[in-house]
Amino acid sequence: MINPKAIIAARVAKELSDGDLVNLGIGLPTLVANYIPETMNVFLQSENGLIGLGPTPTDAQIDKNLTNAGAQYVTLKDGGMFFDSATSFGIIRGGHVDVTVLGALEVDQEGSLASWIIPGKLVPGMGGAMDLVVGAKKVIVATTHTNKGKPKIKKRCELPLTAYQEVDMIVTEMAVIEVRSDGLHLMERHPDVSIETIIEQTDAALIIGDVKIMEV
Repeated sequence: MINPKAIIAARVAKELSDGDLVNLGIGLPTLVANYIPETMNVFLQSENGLIGLGPTPTDAQIDKNLTNAGAQYVTLKDGGMFFDSATSFGIIRGGHVDVTVLGALEVDQEGSLASWIIPGKLVPGMGGAMDLVVGAKKVIVATTHTNKGKPKIKKRCELPLTAYQEVDMIVTEMAVIEVRSDGLHLMERHPDVSIETIIEQTDAALIIGDVKIMEV
């Protein structure tokens, strides 16, 4: 299997549509920008006041004055714009973001998300995640399926929640899972991973129907 993060980012990019306003969370989700087709006009937003983000910059493209909300260097497409943080969160809280893509420490079968703190460890805070999961029209969790062999998709989140029952889809290097009112539906599997393996690596119960092969 190739780089798990690349598999996840490429698959998440397939969920985006022309004209979408999309917020990519810190870390793995930012890689999604590298897999959006050039022919597709997707507007990437960052909480610190940017719309029009492009792919990850090369060393030669780095502008030290241009970063996203996670202080990572970014590129800005032609027509991109800057604005203040109040306007940025007005866009988010006003329901104007079509899709938000977030990482996770844990996500559970009710669609609840824990993404910001492990008790006893220092963290910078949850940032805009709490606003994004409530304000965005679609919430996609992009995460590795396990953490050092321990399932991250749980029956119930054990860590402090970022949001309760707000996640719509989970994309891992093994599977694509939809969160519905009756639980987690396994929709796709990686061609190198069996359904049995996915079940073994998932703490939550999975509803198995017509499982397709993930395009990678």
